[in-house]
Amino acid sequence: MPAFTATSSLGNGLASLRSSLVAQHTGLVPCQFESVDLETYIGITNIPEDDVFLPAELQALDCRNNRLAFLGLQQDGFIDAVGKAKCHFDNTRIGVFLGTSTSGMLQTEKGYRELDPQTGALPSWVNYRFAQNTGSAAHFVRLALGLGGPAAVVSTACSSSAKVFAMAQRMLLLGAIDAAIVGGVDSLCLTTLYGFHSLQLLSRNPCKPFDTGRDGISIGEAAVFALLTRDDAHTPSGSLLIKGVGESSDAYHMSSPHPEGLGARQAMQSALQQARLGTPGIDYIHLHGTATKNNDAIESIAVSAIFGEQSPASSTKGATGHCLGAAGALNVVIGALALQQQTAWGSPGTEKLDATLSPIHYLTQNAARPMRHVLSNSFGFGGSNCSVVLGLKD
Repeated sequence: MPAFTATSSLGNGLASLRSSLVAQHTGLVPCQFESVDLETYIGITNIPEDDVFLPAELQALDCRNNRLAFLGLQQDGFIDAVGKAKCHFDNTRIGVFLGTSTSGMLQTEKGYRELDPQTGALPSWVNYRFAQNTGSAAHFVRLALGLGGPAAVVSTACSSSAKVFAMAQRMLLLGAIDAAIVGGVDSLCLTTLYGFHSLQLLSRNPCKPFDTGRDGISIGEAAVFALLTRDDAHTPSGSLLIKGVGESSDAYHMSSPHPEGLGARQAMQSALQQARLGTPGIDYIHLHGTATKNNDAIESIAVSAIFGEQSPASSTKGATGHCLGAAGALNVVIGALALQQQTAWGSPGTEKLDATLSPIHYLTQNAARPMRHVLSNSFGFGGSNCSVVLGLKD
């Protein structure tokens, strides 16, 4: 990972994210989004509303999700890093693989407020292909970065932008590409907020992962990007590497994980196997940790079964909210910052650990410690699971 960036409710770029994690601040605020009338907290980003925010060549793809993507691309010198990659590799050999769940659905939702009273047609400014279609995200980023390589979007709920690391890894190993832009972008919309409310999964308060009083998620939004290249002799010591990616699909239930964490265990074990690591080699586990009663309980079962209480673990969704299709990539980036800072993150919002959960070494406060490898978990609806091992090059 020669370059990466993240924009979320904690601010634009890595400096804001890092300082907030160090201070254990939260970006969650009471919901005042669009016409939503729900008692809940959200993690909202500061997306410019200026009509000329997007350059002319990208105006046809204008929607909240693509604006968030464009905002994210402009942070941490990421566009310059991609430009340097284009000097080394043909732009048709740089892929774009992103995760999202709702893409530009808000654009369509707004359009339904202005249906033609005679025909029922959506207004002309609603463009399904360039907004709501999930492929819009990769198409937009590909155009914004001037790339011509393969592009694809994964939409497997909360594991979406973790699974793209596996997709890019396979493409690199096959020799189909020389570099890849991976990540995720997901923005708030009414369907998501009211949908999770209908499932009785929204908390009325800022979410509290693994807390005895946890009662649901806080939805957030984020844009996260990383540039991946092959690890070779020119990669300097200390560089961040994707050491292993594990995927599974237990397909136990549409919205509930396997009660014994079967798929989660399979994903973690596969990631460890690819990274050629035993459990003692993992210095910190960045949990999926959604703060729902069921998900946290089952993740604790899965983690405890493999690691016991030896590896420190936590969830940071009390800081960022659950960013759905962007959550996996955000988890990976926060894990990368843990390696850079040599700090296992605490769990903002968690006050009293649930003693009924399976025993794991859960951190509520930051802990400075030597680290070489971090495991990041992302588990989605339908039993779509992904774990990523990050490491530092020797």
